[in-house]
Amino acid sequence: MIDFSGRTALVTGASRGIGRAAAVALAEAGADVAVNYRTRAEDAAETVRQVEALGRRAIAVQADVARGDDVGAMIATVRDRLGAIGVLVNNAGQAKRVALEDLTETDWDETMTVNLKSVFLVTQAVLPDMRAAGWGRIVNVSSGAAKTGGSVGIHYSASKGGVDALSRAYASRLVKEGITVNVVSPTLIDTDMIPDKSVAAGIPMGRLGTTEECADAIVHAAGNGYMTGQTILLNGGRYFT
Repeated sequence: MIDFSGRTALVTGASRGIGRAAAVALAEAGADVAVNYRTRAEDAAETVRQVEALGRRAIAVQADVARGDDVGAMIATVRDRLGAIGVLVNNAGQAKRVALEDLTETDWDETMTVNLKSVFLVTQAVLPDMRAAGWGRIVNVSSGAAKTGGSVGIHYSASKGGVDALSRAYASRLVKEGITVNVVSPTLIDTDMIPDKSVAAGIPMGRLGTTEECADAIVHAAGNGYMTGQTILLNGGRYFT
């Protein structure tokens, strides 16, 4: 069984959806959890309550993870209140639908900043403590759109492809230091990002995925010390690689 007792986990974008499910699953595995959010304070507080109900410590930490100053302050707060971060889940992101012909430079820059730059900033900020400990687990949440092109837009697909590539680059450089970096890549998960549930008809399994299934994969990726630089695909059999 995976046991993160004595470890501190940080989950970005953990006020709802996949992030909340990951925070709760990590707590079930024994971790204390820092719940990052940007604007949804009440939702983040609910995630904290669910973690604490499992007997683990938890705090909500407001930060825009696409801003370096916010990230630095967030990491310092988590370290002070829960201890050095040993498990990081980079989940924060956005999926703004924009058609190819309507895509602007502003749309592109915003998506790259929120979805890709944030992974770089938070990872860089936690690495000193992980390296000092000789142990760390990083899981980045990507999307099947990185491989298929998806339906949100080319800006979104490119940002998530960047997450995949960045993860492999980190994994190759940190593999000898006790730090693993892996990716969980969900497609069509039952959250408010999928308002039209009829899309489930196009999934061979016949249903949308659940946030709990995503969380299970995240905990697995964090708990396997021999796996690094890998992508776990969650798509109900929609495609294989």
